[in-house]
Amino acid sequence: MLLAGGRAEAQDDPPPIGRFVVDLRGTFPGFPSESSLAESRGLSLAELPGRGLGVDADAHVYVFTWKAVTVGLGGQFTAARATRTPPAGSGLRRVTEQFISVAPQVSLNFGTGNGWSYISGGLGRATWSIVPEGQGRGPADLERLGTRNYGAGARWFVRPHLAFTFDVRFYEIDPGTPQAGYPGSPRTTFVIMGAGISIR
Repeated sequence: MLLAGGRAEAQDDPPPIGRFVVDLRGTFPGFPSESSLAESRGLSLAELPGRGLGVDADAHVYVFTWKAVTVGLGGQFTAARATRTPPAGSGLRRVTEQFISVAPQVSLNFGTGNGWSYISGGLGRATWSIVPEGQGRGPADLERLGTRNYGAGARWFVRPHLAFTFDVRFYEIDPGTPQAGYPGSPRTTFVIMGAGISIR
């Protein structure tokens, strides 16, 4: 019993979260399918692409720890794209949808250097283009819209400097300005899920 207790006491404490981390994730955006969004571009609802693919990159510096919470400051870049090619003879157009967002972020992190979960959020601007094939981007596709993002995720380190990470994030996008005789895009919230690697 004494030997067993001695071995348990000799175990090393888990390492702290560290000073910084960089994430790179592939993402699966769920673009909204709303009639008001289609109307803002002069499209039919059936022409909106829906779900797509994308990439998400962010970096965080951990500035201080208070009790069980480590506070991080950083930034995030998100690019997502979806395309739908309609069946031949349907009379619908091929449409490409693209979302690009850059925003600073604050994160609250819970765990140790072996792995931790987090909640985070940020406020920035984004462009959201929805363009039929053969047509250039209009003013609504170039407008920079106020965007809030918030979500949660986790990182598990399988090697000292390499981890698996996943993230689920909500994007709240401000309504767009009416352009070219069309109504502005609606205030919208959609979800982007991602998974990838973290490096520290």
